[in-house]
Amino acid sequence: MTVVVATENFELYHGVVNELRDRGVTFTTVEPGDSFPDGAKVLIRAEGDEGFGADETDEIDPSDVETIVADPENPRPAVDEALARLRGGEGRTVVGVDPGTRPGIAVLSGDVVVAAFHVPLADVAETVRREVEDAVDPVVRIGDGARLQGAQLVRELEEVTVELVDETGTTPYLGTGARGMGDVLAAVNIARLEGERVEGREIEPTAGELQVIQNKSRERAEDNREIDADLARRVAAGDLTLEEAMDEHRNGGE
Repeated sequence: MTVVVATENFELYHGVVNELRDRGVTFTTVEPGDSFPDGAKVLIRAEGDEGFGADETDEIDPSDVETIVADPENPRPAVDEALARLRGGEGRTVVGVDPGTRPGIAVLSGDVVVAAFHVPLADVAETVRREVEDAVDPVVRIGDGARLQGAQLVRELEEVTVELVDETGTTPYLGTGARGMGDVLAAVNIARLEGERVEGREIEPTAGELQVIQNKSRERAEDNREIDADLARRVAAGDLTLEEAMDEHRNGGE
């Protein structure tokens, strides 16, 4: 099975080729008027490219080769789609998230992992939105383990379909050299599990969870000042960021 890159767009050519090489994918390139090589399954080209694979002596019918039009400024989605089609169809875009202070994120197209991230909590929603932007009927599956962080993500991703997944057993054993990969691998496992669709998640924080927020406020404060439990509860509910709660506490104490 072969991916064919056929474009006169210099920027797109290098973007797609680099993506394919980074992933170890076998591919070939053709010029306008050239016939498709044996085994050609997917063609990647730019908008406006014509005349590829049109040789009348070609034994391969161009209509049998699936065509993907790529964006020169963002070639990765086209490569993701090409690999998904090679492996048995387009597949639904599913994003798995292992929540925490630095969540793991895995993006699947069907059964294929096409992207993975390990980012601070504050960057998760934007990362997910970017990955599902052009997808048809995507779903985001969030593990239920880190309650406060998970609830925050559910609130921030209200514009997409979100499922809450029982993440019991999703964190794998990590052998030598795999340190730091646990969150991402757990996100892959979470993406593969069906969950319960949710539109919000109301969490009543425990005393211990509130104390964690209060401790963080003290660690970040220059004067070692700790916010009170009421402000910590508003942070847990997503009504305030920690920084806003610290400002309110500081101004209220003056």
